[in-house]
Amino acid sequence: MRADVGGVAVVTDSTASLPAGLVDATGVVVVPLDVIVDGVPHREGVDITTDQIVEALRAGASVRTAHPGPDAFARAYARVAARGASEIVSVHLSGELSGTTTSANLAAREAPVPVHVVDSRTVGMGLGLAALAAARAAADGADGAAVARAAEERAARTSVRFTVETLEHLRAGGRLGALAATLGTVLGLRPVLEVRDGRIDVVEKVRTAARARDRVVELAVTDAAHRARVEMAVHHLGDAEGAERVAERLRAACGSALAAVHVAEISAVVGAHAGPGLLAVVVGDA
Repeated sequence: MRADVGGVAVVTDSTASLPAGLVDATGVVVVPLDVIVDGVPHREGVDITTDQIVEALRAGASVRTAHPGPDAFARAYARVAARGASEIVSVHLSGELSGTTTSANLAAREAPVPVHVVDSRTVGMGLGLAALAAARAAADGADGAAVARAAEERAARTSVRFTVETLEHLRAGGRLGALAATLGTVLGLRPVLEVRDGRIDVVEKVRTAARARDRVVELAVTDAAHRARVEMAVHHLGDAEGAERVAERLRAACGSALAAVHVAEISAVVGAHAGPGLLAVVVGDA
């Protein structure tokens, strides 16, 4: 299933957190966002790792993020056009969380081939599953408009729920309102969060970190039960073994309805905003 040579090419950004094997297998082009540590910019997935971000956060370093400028997308679009793509579908994280889609739209105006920019209204493998749906449609010979619709429809039917050790990183980065951050930590309660209509909301507050992680899994299993076939992803931040245990729970709970569950470390940019202790479960139609 490759859509990178001829036909419609699919571009996404690094917050999709796609495992390298899926990127290689599908030919999806990934444009990196920047992580700025103590004033020094790094391209995530290129010259900084998620482990390094975790170390920086725990050491109290100043960690900020920045979306790619239009020139980064212009270069990506030129590369895939030079390989023979007749159209491009560019699928990106929620415009409520980043200016990435704005940069993609600006670059699309000057691209050598038509570009359909899709705001997925989500992030992580919520975005990643949308990009994979686009790649499948492109590989099946769909035109650019149909490939963009495939991405939009998959994103709209995909949920992202997660928990973190503290809401402070999300609040400091402007991804969560100050009131929600305060409510999420009052009396030591632990937050269960969800991406809703492109924004991050606190949907439940529970007493312990362990219960918050359990609730993320329980809500995902309930969600999956309402779907005929389901594709899932488990994101972690420096805890691959814990994420694999969660994946095993999902496989046992969902049985034959589960087409696949991907275990993937969250991107460095998302990790910078979520902080250590992240666990996320993504649920989408297969």
